[in-house]
Amino acid sequence: MTQKDPDDPKRLIYESYRIEGITPAECRSIFLDWALSLPLEHDSTQALPRLLALYEKTAPDHPMTQVLRDGQTTLCAPRRQGGWRSRPRN
Repeated sequence: MTQKDPDDPKRLIYESYRIEGITPAECRSIFLDWALSLPLEHDSTQALPRLLALYEKTAPDHPMTQVLRDGQTTLCAPRRQGGWRSRPRN
C-alpha cells in the first residue's frame, strides 16, 4: 500500500500490521490514536469494516485484527457530556 487511504490517513493501522511482536495492548493504543485522529467528517463506523476487510484475510490472527473486530461493536460516535452549557441558568 503506497497511496494514502482515507480510512487510515496517518497509516497507523497499516503500520501496526508491520510491527513484529506487537501486543494487543499496543494495538488498542494505536486504535485509540487512529479513532481520535480521524477527521470529524469521516465516519469510523463505515471505515472499520473496510479496514477489517483489507487486513482480516491476510492476518486473521494478528492482534490488530481482533481490535478492529472489537471496535465494530464498541466504537460509537463521540458525544458531548456535561459542561457549563448543560446546566440550567438561575
